[in-house]
Amino acid sequence: MPQQPPDRRTSATPPPRPDASMSLLTNVMDHSLDDGYAEASARREADGRAGMPRTLKAKLGFAACLVLAALVVTLGAAQARVAAPVLAKEREELIDRIDAETSTADTLEAQVEEIRDDVGRRQRKALEKHGGDQAELVALLSGATPVQGPGVKLVVDDAKDTDQGGGGPRESTGFSDTGRVRDRDMQRVVNGLWQSGAEAIAINGQRLTALSAIRAAGDAILVDNKPLVPPYTVLAVGDGKKLGAAFQDSADGQYLQALKDTFDIRTSLSVQEKVSLPAAPSLIVRTAEPYKAADTGSGAADTGKGTS
Repeated sequence: MPQQPPDRRTSATPPPRPDASMSLLTNVMDHSLDDGYAEASARREADGRAGMPRTLKAKLGFAACLVLAALVVTLGAAQARVAAPVLAKEREELIDRIDAETSTADTLEAQVEEIRDDVGRRQRKALEKHGGDQAELVALLSGATPVQGPGVKLVVDDAKDTDQGGGGPRESTGFSDTGRVRDRDMQRVVNGLWQSGAEAIAINGQRLTALSAIRAAGDAILVDNKPLVPPYTVLAVGDGKKLGAAFQDSADGQYLQALKDTFDIRTSLSVQEKVSLPAAPSLIVRTAEPYKAADTGSGAADTGKGTS
């Protein structure tokens, strides 16, 4: 008679624990207290040193520590509560002082602008009155009067990604090779337009003259100490087609194109039938007089050279 196969359901071997593969984690959970600490705790219990203090002196010392801690916490809370209104009052007074000084500075700045405008108007009137036959030309060159006429519009803006690097047309180490427009770039643009035949130039509404300065303060570009923000819109009065073509063919126009190709600086040049430029905010006129050599008795002739 054939034997029946053993019934696997009646096997005496217990099924494996689900956490059998996590022996380290199981040991940590089952024995949360280190063996050394457990042994020290058991020894303290055997010696009668575990638990709360048993002697009257120990109890009094423990109570004194609790009272001292409570006193420190209470004094700290009371001091903070008393000092809070004082600090709040000082903060309000500081805010009021800042607001008052800011208002005063704004008022003074407005007065300075009014005085500067008045001085500019008086200078222009004096120039028109005493300029003689060349008054109109001097007024144009000094930026004393607004001008309008045909010309070009050049827009220069930073690249979308201003973190680019590498070599490029900026050879000076004083300028970072990135996609941000620098003051030296605008200097070359303006000089290129002057050289190409521009009669008057303005950047973002700021009229330029022969004495205008384009500098940098951090990442900002200053024109006559006034900060400008990109995009930089350059308007130039002149023969639009000839002016635009001459600028693009010039070294400064090629420099701007190199910035565009290398650093993705955005530029656009368009011919305008009419552009309007405001007068310069401040009028500075310098004249030259013939130089007369002192008579030394040697018969030296007057050179006729002018000095400014």
